[in-house]
Parts: sequence; structure tokens; C-alpha cells
Amino acid sequence: MDKENFLKKKADAIRDDVIRVSIKNKAGHIAPSLSCVDILTALYYDVMAYRPKDPLWEARDRLIFSKGHGCYALYAILADKGVIPKKEWKGFYTPSSSLSGCIERRPKYGFEASCGSLGHGLPIAVGVAFGAKLWNKNYHTFCIAGDGELQEGTTWEALQFAVKHEIRNLTVIIDSNRLQAMDFVTDVLDKEAHDNIKRIKGFGLSPVVCPGHDVWKLAGFLRQARALSGNKPNVIIAKTVKGFGLKCMENVPKFHFRIPNDEELSMGKSYESCAEF
Repeated sequence: MDKENFLKKKADAIRDDVIRVSIKNKAGHIAPSLSCVDILTALYYDVMAYRPKDPLWEARDRLIFSKGHGCYALYAILADKGVIPKKEWKGFYTPSSSLSGCIERRPKYGFEASCGSLGHGLPIAVGVAFGAKLWNKNYHTFCIAGDGELQEGTTWEALQFAVKHEIRNLTVIIDSNRLQAMDFVTDVLDKEAHDNIKRIKGFGLSPVVCPGHDVWKLAGFLRQARALSGNKPNVIIAKTVKGFGLKCMENVPKFHFRIPNDEELSMGKSYESCAEF
């Protein structure tokens, strides 16, 4: 199987796993987890320097998962790669597992930082990348942030710091699914105020906009960003759909933290499934 087909099938398998485990264990936050499956698949199965058998490897690339409540795909991937015991993932959100609904720092499980109080992941990522620069380390830092949390001032202060100090070993990936919690981002702030491309360009950066559910194209953009030798951080805006994969959830605000019922599930999937759920 070629790499492109491998990544596509792997992304669908992870999506299936997220849906199946979350519904079985009655864990909400399925929708924000589904929007970033392809981003995480591209990173962990193609782009990042990472050793699953040695999650504390000093030279590993770091991922700061800022949209911490959408972490189910990360759990599924790390369980698939053997970093997290599979019983922990299968029992997620139940008394039989230590995994919580929002990500908590546990390096041996591959969790670099606690996130869930939104807007703080990017400042952490900037600090991690800046430290690597000061100590002449070669690892790259990736940060996945939601577009809703870009309303937090800390994200822009961190980005300003990264530009000022020429932190080029940093790639910020914005999961741009247009929804935050229970509403569309443009209904919380007006459209012009939430023009992230314009705002990012105002910092002297050149954000790349790409399809967020084409895992092969994503991998290409991410590989390119990691290899760039400029003097500024990279920003990738991945155009995604909140709840991607379940027709009943896609772009529907009420599913931010809600389990679909049998009737809703009967609407089916919007991707080529590897398995039933």
C-alpha cells in the first residue's frame, strides 16, 4: 500500500475508533475531536520525529494540543501506536481509565502539556520552541489550536513573541472548523474581527490555508513547514468541519458536548468507513 492510501485508511480507522469508543462510553466532545483526526494522523504517521517505544526521547518533536477538550483522536492514535495502554483508551471516560475528558500532562503517555483552559497551548508551545532554540536543539514544536480560542489575547501575545524572537522551529496548526462551544465563531465576534488570515498577516507571517480533511495534502504542507529554513514560525490554517464523519454532527453547534442517539446515528457517515460502530 502506498503512503497516501495508508494515511487515508489510517485516518478513517482512527475516526471509526473515536466514534465507537466515545459513544460506547458516553463521552461528549466527539465533534471537536473529529475535526482534527486528519491533522493528527498526518503528524503522527508521517511528519513528526517520534518514537512510540520511547515517548521521552529527547530529540522527539513536540506536540502541544491546545484544544484540549478535542483530544479523543490523540488518545486513539497514541493507543494505536502503543504509547497509551489500549485498555486505558477503551475504558476512557469511565472509572476503569485514568484518561480525562481534557488532556492532562503525562509525558510517558505522550502528553506534553495540560490543556483545556483554552488559549494557553500556544504560549506553552512558543516557550517549548524558544527553549529548543536557546539550547540548540533540533526538534520541532507543533501546536494545534482551535479557531475559537484565537479570541483569547494570550494567543496573539505568544505569536508576537515568536515573531520577535524569530522562533522558526514552530508550526501552529489552526483547526478552523468555524465553531466554538455552542455557536459559530462569527456569531460570537463579527466576521471582520475574526478574520484570522488578515490578523496573522499583520504579524508579518504568511499563513497557508489547506483542506483539513485531506490527510495526504495536510502531510505535504506539514512536511514543508517543518523543513523551512526562514526566521519566522509557520502557520497552517486547516479548513475543517466540526463533527466530520457523522452526518448528524457536521456543523451542528448542539453536538459540541452531546452523544448522538440511535436515530441520529442512522443518518450514517460521510467518509469511507473501515469498520462499523
